[in-house]
Amino acid sequence: MYVCICAAVTDTEVRSCIARGARTVEEVGEACEAGTGCGSCHDHIDVFLAAGHAPSELAELPISA
Repeated sequence: MYVCICAAVTDTEVRSCIARGARTVEEVGEACEAGTGCGSCHDHIDVFLAAGHAPSELAELPISA
């Protein structure tokens, strides 16, 4: 699925940028050009950023044997 139509950037590419360390819409744009055109995809990129950097709920569970 395309996240950024202007630069033809897919969700897979955005997720990859985030996995490599992008933490803002601007950093995603520098890495893959998503969000550097009209800006209508910024909200979508923000969702991917939040999901990519949110702590896992599993990390808070107690470890048991």
